[in-house]
Amino acid sequence: MIKNIKPNIMNIIKNLFLTILLVFGLTFSFDSIAQDAPPPPAAHGETGNQDGRAAPIGGGLFILLGLGAAYGGKKLYDRSKENLEE
Repeated sequence: MIKNIKPNIMNIIKNLFLTILLVFGLTFSFDSIAQDAPPPPAAHGETGNQDGRAAPIGGGLFILLGLGAAYGGKKLYDRSKENLEE
């Protein structure tokens, strides 16, 4: 009877050891594939970039105003054309 118990305990200890080894191996391998931290941002003025308050918006603003005026003009034209047909 003791011969049957001893191999079972040895199998349990062997499986436990392999499980613990696998868990530690996977846990520490994730650190090796992790990304590095991003570099710190440059101090203001070092890269020559301006802050957001100095962004030019004039060109885009005039394009949007022109498109809005054209759309409004088309709507007025379509409405006047509708009124003439009635």
